[in-house]
Amino acid sequence: MANTETALKETLASIEGATGAALVDYTSGMALGTIGGSKSFDLTVAAAGNTDVVRAKIRTMEHLGLKGEIEDILITLSDQYHLLRLIKGRGGNGLFLYLVLDAKRSNLAMARHQLKKIEADLEV
Repeated sequence: MANTETALKETLASIEGATGAALVDYTSGMALGTIGGSKSFDLTVAAAGNTDVVRAKIRTMEHLGLKGEIEDILITLSDQYHLLRLIKGRGGNGLFLYLVLDAKRSNLAMARHQLKKIEADLEV
């Protein structure tokens, strides 16, 4: 079991091309922890903005009567991937891991695999 700070450090260290990561509460929009980002990319602001994406998808699924669970949401930009992985179980309701990847240096399939492992070890 890893705490938030350890899990975020592991995320940045173990995922090729990762430039930032955050644990976010999508009910409040607050980042509970962040690592990475840059002067030109405020990870806290990006994490808060992505809560709207998660909320919209959950609302849409409810309206459509879809019963499946969201594993992750992928946003692709010309030079970045943004991966939002909803936390399941053990008090993770309302939380998601947010990962920012450099599109040129990352392997999206491996990043998803690693993020799933980190989620499983995360102690919330």
